[in-house]
Amino acid sequence: MENKPVPKPVPKPAEPEIRYLVRICKTDLAGTKPIAYALTNIKGVGFCFANLACNLAHVEKNKKVGLLTDDEINKLNNVLENPIQYNIPSWLYNHRRSYETNVDQHLLTTDLDLARDNDLKIMKKIKCYRGVRHIQGQPVRGQRTKSHFRKNKGKVSLGVQRKKVAAPADKGEKPAKKEKK
Repeated sequence: MENKPVPKPVPKPAEPEIRYLVRICKTDLAGTKPIAYALTNIKGVGFCFANLACNLAHVEKNKKVGLLTDDEINKLNNVLENPIQYNIPSWLYNHRRSYETNVDQHLLTTDLDLARDNDLKIMKKIKCYRGVRHIQGQPVRGQRTKSHFRKNKGKVSLGVQRKKVAAPADKGEKPAKKEKK
């Protein structure tokens, strides 16, 4: 019998370790998604803005979030939090011409909610058309109201309602007689 040499196993290349949660702009992102899609989970970042941020940070859009280096994460954070420094066009911002400062801004997460609430309060306070419509619970942007925007749909009927008739008094009790003067 001949002894055949046993082939040595070929070592597999080491797979980079993936992080399953990555924190960017105060939001946890899934590490298994491509970065361009994962950035849209941050409130205030849409698909176009996410693509632009990837381009400005020099990060490949199809790269998984969990495989990003700390340097790439810091670059993305900086682009998302300070878009004015990167000369991003103002039409991509989500909060243009702030009422108080008259400056274009791009707000993220809770800052966006607070700014929207403050804008609604100001509109209601000065009683502009949009503010009045918000107060009344009516559509603000010119939609129809005849057939839509009914509150409690299905719970309240819209037809004519009759007044309720008073229930008759109990049989055991006699109604009180009015005294004549």
